[in-house]
Amino acid sequence: MHEKYGSKKIAAIAIKMALTESREEENILKGQYLELGVKTAAVDYGGEFINALKKIVERSVVAAKRENVIKDIHVEEGAVAGAAREALSQIMPKAIGLNVGGKIGVARYHDHISVAVYFGIGLLHLDEVAIGLGHRAVP
Repeated sequence: MHEKYGSKKIAAIAIKMALTESREEENILKGQYLELGVKTAAVDYGGEFINALKKIVERSVVAAKRENVIKDIHVEEGAVAGAAREALSQIMPKAIGLNVGGKIGVARYHDHISVAVYFGIGLLHLDEVAIGLGHRAVP
């Protein structure tokens, strides 16, 4: 029997997924977490922050559905979208008007869903780094 994971542990796993540097690393972690009963997904993103908000939320939901983290039902899609928007709101003060590039990580264990965004923010090579995190509970 696997240990029960709460919101703190699932949030940490979402952050770890967002910090992966390659598809290979992503897949290794995804397999390890799945053995523990934790479903995960990750997706890259880059672009101008304000214009990208909707696309980042959409990519979070699509990645979660593609990797079977969530079912194709309204309440679970809404949970991921809400957690993604919360994560984005945390980095918004640094990112408004600038380009972002990085990764979105999603993790789920039973009723806990977390979305983490890890982005470099800036112009050219003058980047700031930020992590945003959102959590939702689903029935």
